[in-house]
Amino acid sequence: MLHSSEFIHYSTIALAVGVTALGVGFGQGVTSNAALKAMCRQPAARNDILRAAILGIALIETAAVIGIFVSIILLIANKPKPTTFFADISSIGIALAICTTGLVLGIASSLPAQAAFDAMARQPFFSRRIMSFMVMTQALTQMPIIAGLVVAIFIRNQAVVVTTIPDSLRLIASGLAIGIGSIGPAIGLAIFAKQACASMGLNPYIYKKLLSFTIISQAIIETPIIFALVIAITLLFVPAMGQVSLLKGIAYLAAALCTGFGTFGPGIASGRTAAAACKSITFYPDQFESISRISLFIQGLIETCAIYAIIISFILILF
Repeated sequence: MLHSSEFIHYSTIALAVGVTALGVGFGQGVTSNAALKAMCRQPAARNDILRAAILGIALIETAAVIGIFVSIILLIANKPKPTTFFADISSIGIALAICTTGLVLGIASSLPAQAAFDAMARQPFFSRRIMSFMVMTQALTQMPIIAGLVVAIFIRNQAVVVTTIPDSLRLIASGLAIGIGSIGPAIGLAIFAKQACASMGLNPYIYKKLLSFTIISQAIIETPIIFALVIAITLLFVPAMGQVSLLKGIAYLAAALCTGFGTFGPGIASGRTAAAACKSITFYPDQFESISRISLFIQGLIETCAIYAIIISFILILF
């Protein structure tokens, strides 16, 4: 039992940085490749593309930085004495919260950077504006890993007092909710951000219109992440159950899966809808108001699916 406990604890430490580094490394690689190709296509914008590449790669590395931060905390933090098997099982929730979001986000956040480099090669005189737009969209895309970090810290603080399997499952479910719940919105954010940066290369004169539309659309796409975070926090602050049936712990896992999968489709669909609207605005800027209004309305309808999932999750947790 003790050896299994130690294995789980140190595996969590390794996975938190290893899995996130896998996604980030891939994302940085394809981003660098896109930057080099853009420099060859447009030597006049070489310096601006280089600056954008440095900023883009640094933002992509956010997930890896958070991963190593969590790993160091787990490694140097004083473990409870005597070590409990249940406490170390609970740390699986930390791995789920950090690894899943870090892996997906490391790859997904490279998409807007690649599109921005292509746009800068196409419109070298507007490269500074395109670069600032890229930084904004990439920064907003980091929301999932920030939410994962918050949940991971809470799990770490509560894991030291866990003494039963149902309570361990409760903390694992919290990490699972934010981990799976971030996948769809992260992909949706990347799809939209990629199209938004590409649109700047096709029509740089719509910058002001595209800026306001991008901020609002990304906020809507991030809504499922907020839902997943609410469920994760709710699971964290459910009162400790003591000696109760294992069934309640399984219900917590079911609630996490319900929210996680319930936010997957709406996150991607909302991103694709906003991306299609962004492309339409590029070619028909005179119809900006009607296109943006219809897009935001449809995105709102799409988010109702995630609301259904969070309602059922609350029922599973509280009853």
